[in-house]
Amino acid sequence: MRKSGYFLKGLYSVRSVDSPAIALGCSFLAIGALLKNIGFNFQQSFFSTFFTYALPGQLVMAESFLVGASLVNIFIGVWLVNARLFPMAVSMFPLLKSKKQPKWKYYISCHFLAVSSWLIMKKDYRKINLDNRIDFWMGIGTATWSIAIFSTILGYLVSDYLSKDMMIGLAIVNPIYFFCMLLGTMKNIAIGTSVILGTILGPLFYLVSPEWCILYGGVAAGIVAFFAGEIND
Repeated sequence: MRKSGYFLKGLYSVRSVDSPAIALGCSFLAIGALLKNIGFNFQQSFFSTFFTYALPGQLVMAESFLVGASLVNIFIGVWLVNARLFPMAVSMFPLLKSKKQPKWKYYISCHFLAVSSWLIMKKDYRKINLDNRIDFWMGIGTATWSIAIFSTILGYLVSDYLSKDMMIGLAIVNPIYFFCMLLGTMKNIAIGTSVILGTILGPLFYLVSPEWCILYGGVAAGIVAFFAGEIND
């Protein structure tokens, strides 16, 4: 199969039954509607997804903009939120590295890193030869990125027909999908412990600190899961 064939294979991978395409589309549809409701124009909403392509980061940006935060604070907030992508990059890009591929592909493909595309690649990369994985990954990324952009535009256009509760419901579809996928991949003690313990500790820490409960719960669950995995191994 030629390199273009692997790109197309990645592009079409979003059509599978377990694809995150629908969940991704629902979440970005909500983002498009939200951006319009807080005063963003069409171009700003479009480029928000075109350049950022990160749902949590865009939510932080929108909320910060709404409360009148400075550009510096918005930048720092979005940067900190998107730091969550670093572990995904560390775990995945070594699986794509090939000396037969030009470096520019790796630089460009970093933009496509997201939970949805990462899930597809981690599920299917073993089926693809190492030298062609970057082309497959760029196909996946292009597909999910395009879905996000299209959904943002659609959400902006139909925002007048969506209530606040509907937008909240659509926005959390993708995180719920990601959580369900994690449950399906709990094949070792570390992953299982982190998911289950994080689910328990998050609400408990909310009683202590609503603003920091997710961070506290995630860090605590991650530390316990790490040592549980080390002991089990």
